[in-house]
Amino acid sequence: MAVHFDQIVPWGRSYNEYCLMFSLSAQDLSGEVLDGGGGPSSFTAELSACGHRAVSVDPVYAHSDSVIRAGFKAAAEPMLAQVRATPDDWTWSYHRNPDDLLANRRAALESFLADYESGLRDCRYVVGELPSLPFASGSFRLAVCSHLLFLWSALLSESFHIESLRELCRVAHEVRVFPLLTLRREPSPHLAAVRSALDAEGWTSEVVSVNYELQRGGNQMLRVFRA
Repeated sequence: MAVHFDQIVPWGRSYNEYCLMFSLSAQDLSGEVLDGGGGPSSFTAELSACGHRAVSVDPVYAHSDSVIRAGFKAAAEPMLAQVRATPDDWTWSYHRNPDDLLANRRAALESFLADYESGLRDCRYVVGELPSLPFASGSFRLAVCSHLLFLWSALLSESFHIESLRELCRVAHEVRVFPLLTLRREPSPHLAAVRSALDAEGWTSEVVSVNYELQRGGNQMLRVFRA
């Protein structure tokens, strides 16, 4: 199941948001980190600037910076209109209000784009997509996946989720996914099946509460690791 650029909103998150969403510690970042489906997030750019090893993989990296910027611009106002129309669905803690949310998303985009050209040359940004990644097994200490799996449960099937988590587990020693709610703020119907499949293959999984919430009630991640 291919996920096309025009199906997923090209909004990126910052390094600080990733640290909160995935409860990242210095130890977690001590080895090479993969951002699976990172899009225009600034996590890889900011992490690399601090001297850490980070790679982001996404089909959007087949596009130029101008195309990515245009995708963001086209999505921004419709997304903000939806946010403003559903005030009870959001928690304004990290982001103060819808305008601040947009400003933070733009800042993440600009940080990403400033690193994009050199990052492509240095293979920090790799064209690829779940559920088949172009990396050797065990290439990464940690893989994270933000706002793709589980969030888009209506678009991405149960089998896609299971195959994608298997693939992330193949390339990384530990995997973390955030959030676990769908776009409708409902628990993903795929979560139980994913955990059952991984458990049968010797992986341990746990649902962990984190110190980040934008979708109201969306403050949990899935952590997968070998016992």
